[in-house]
Amino acid sequence: MRRVIILGVIIVVGALSIGLRSSQSLEQAALDAAQIEQVKDNLYVITGSSPTNREAFSGGNTGVFVTDHGVTVVDTKLAGWGAVILDRIRTVTDEPVVRIINTHTHGDHNGSNGFFPETVDIVAHENTKANMMRMDTFQGEDEKFLPKQTYSDRLTLGSGDDRMELYYFGRGHTDGDTFIVYPALRVLQTGDMFPWRDAPFLDGNNGGSGVEFPQTLERVLASIQNVDTVVPGHIPVTTWSSLREYQQFTADLLAAVQSAMAAGQSADDAVESIDLSSKYPEYATSRREAAIRAIYDELQ
Repeated sequence: MRRVIILGVIIVVGALSIGLRSSQSLEQAALDAAQIEQVKDNLYVITGSSPTNREAFSGGNTGVFVTDHGVTVVDTKLAGWGAVILDRIRTVTDEPVVRIINTHTHGDHNGSNGFFPETVDIVAHENTKANMMRMDTFQGEDEKFLPKQTYSDRLTLGSGDDRMELYYFGRGHTDGDTFIVYPALRVLQTGDMFPWRDAPFLDGNNGGSGVEFPQTLERVLASIQNVDTVVPGHIPVTTWSSLREYQQFTADLLAAVQSAMAAGQSADDAVESIDLSSKYPEYATSRREAAIRAIYDELQ
């Protein structure tokens, strides 16, 4: 693999003072949590952290796909994390970052877009770009860090072993969630359509839907073939069967809310009565109430 050492040094030196200042303000627990780990071959993940642990919160998992033509970064964590991301990348390659993919609109996944050079191509679903355009982060001069390339249903980037397939299957976490398949590696990256083992965060302000969430995941399971490894939005790398289980969990959660409504229960009653822990004992419950109320509001 070609090693662009000179360019790599220029980028690191140019970012050094920024990196030192931003890192000083970051929690040490978060810095320690953001390690780079090999998923398969030339694909890595810079780990994020669970939003339930605020002291170690860096944002979502960051994909790092190293090719002979440069590095593609999938999601850039929170603002201030660009230097840390680049530092972790430099431990595995000197190739320059040439592309960023934002899986959706939230600042813990696109917050450090602005750290990278303007020449970097930024890619997202067309709805995600529209959502990002409303964010304070991308106003004024910073609009140059919005996606430059968008798609509607499917987009192919690269070729051969470096090929990436981007898919949009419908509403869920937001109305612009991108799924990335690395076909040569049999890996899928989900963004926050599979963030953790807990109820999903349903962002209605950005087109999210708890009613459509399980349907969207069902289309993923039915459409994508030859994948055995999954990179979720926040938790460690897992398996295809874990994604299938998460789809069933979201379907069961929706069904439980629908049954509560049909029985005449209020949203408060539904929060008290709905308990899926016997079927999903390893799932957390910190997001359960918010998801139940969001689905309840949507159904009304």
